[in-house]
Amino acid sequence: MKGQEKRPLSGVKVLEMGSLIAGPFCTRILGDFGAEIIKIEPPQGGDQLRSWRVLHNGTSLWWYVQSRNKKCITLDLRTEEGLDVVKQLLKECDVLVENFRPGTLDKWGLGRDVLEEINPHLIISRISGYGQSGPYRDRAGYGAIGEAMGGLRYLTGYPDLPPTRVGISIGDSVSSLYAVIGILMALYHRDARGGGGQEIDVALYEAVFSLMESMVPEYDVAGVKRERTGSTLPGIVPSNIYKTKDDTFIIIAANGDNIFQRLLKVIGQEELLGDQRFLTNDQRVLHAEMIDKMIEKWTLQHNVGECLEMLADNGIPAGTPYSIEDIMSDPQYKARDMILDIDHPDPDIGSLKVPGIVPKLSKTPGEVKWLGPKLGEHNEEVFKQLGMAGQAVNVSEE
Repeated sequence: MKGQEKRPLSGVKVLEMGSLIAGPFCTRILGDFGAEIIKIEPPQGGDQLRSWRVLHNGTSLWWYVQSRNKKCITLDLRTEEGLDVVKQLLKECDVLVENFRPGTLDKWGLGRDVLEEINPHLIISRISGYGQSGPYRDRAGYGAIGEAMGGLRYLTGYPDLPPTRVGISIGDSVSSLYAVIGILMALYHRDARGGGGQEIDVALYEAVFSLMESMVPEYDVAGVKRERTGSTLPGIVPSNIYKTKDDTFIIIAANGDNIFQRLLKVIGQEELLGDQRFLTNDQRVLHAEMIDKMIEKWTLQHNVGECLEMLADNGIPAGTPYSIEDIMSDPQYKARDMILDIDHPDPDIGSLKVPGIVPKLSKTPGEVKWLGPKLGEHNEEVFKQLGMAGQAVNVSEE
């Protein structure tokens, strides 16, 4: 960071009370851009994410990514002592992030009125399955359920098969991004406009629903109920996946009117240039099956590398479905620092490759200073700042 300005969220202090994905991914992003993140974990076992997916020496490799740049402390929130520490921390925090079921903090004596009394300038970001109000408020709701209720699962897959899922926890992650957006807007309102603290209410199903493009007005006006369509994009032609000569696949998105005319030249269909059936998307939609067959007839004559080169040379968007192996070896990812090598305290690992930072800021870029800490690693540092040095505050050694 030498010679650069401070990171954009330097000086912002965030208390994370949550686990797994939605709340912690939100604070991970804030931490990447300079916010001081203090994460509270239960003394016994910590965040469940520590034991999710692939483990190395007993700790999840995902943990090191999700909790990077965070200071982790252990507190038993079922005790008065633990809650007293939380209240002291909240006095000096700008933001509280939690992703418990609605009403959980109230049961612990940390209802909204109490939080406002402790710190009237506190911004409270809540992420839950169904939000803080409504008839489903008290239901348990994970990201998978939000994806289902938000409409994504219904549209994912092929029409003759049951709905499937995206291969990642997209509902949690989208909710996290909305929480980040809400926090940044609330900080601006508080600090630039003199407003006080406020509450941000993010529901998993609503975050997913917000991505559903034109489905609401199409159903309202035209009675259109969008269904699963496999690899195609409904109403947009051509945008599909095609098999190549070397038995792999390429995605071609030539749905712009001028782009499709260029594609006709590339695939040797010059006689169709200017044909009224293909000049605009609304006309191409009527001939989607014909167009897809025409394109795949061409792709089956060439290896995927040849297809990509010819399409790129003619300004036609195309790509292949990347595996993580493809991602790790791709020069574009490397050029934009999207795979970072970070020192790891475990000598068996040495350094760990982790995802880079999004977005890229020209003057105040983000930074990964350290990976996910050990359980209770920052107890002494944080408690000392509170004037509690040397006291045992429900500390658990890993």
